[in-house]
Amino acid sequence: IMLFPVEKSQAVSLFNFINLLYEKTCFIITTNKMATEWAKMLDDEVLATALLDRLLYRCDVISMSGKSYRMKNRKTFFEPQN
Repeated sequence: IMLFPVEKSQAVSLFNFINLLYEKTCFIITTNKMATEWAKMLDDEVLATALLDRLLYRCDVISMSGKSYRMKNRKTFFEPQN
């Protein structure tokens, strides 16, 4: 989520969706943003705090780092063609 900043209405919709699922089911979220960046991306610190409160409660956070595994076999894509 949040590859790009979202509009206020989208942020509220995301919160409502997560709030609906809160403590009722399991789900997986992937994002390239740190939790500390969510307030800026959602353009609302209060909403971001409430959303993260629900997401981070009883969860497992898996952080990945290193080179992209997608690019590992794509080196030829960026090399000039003869």
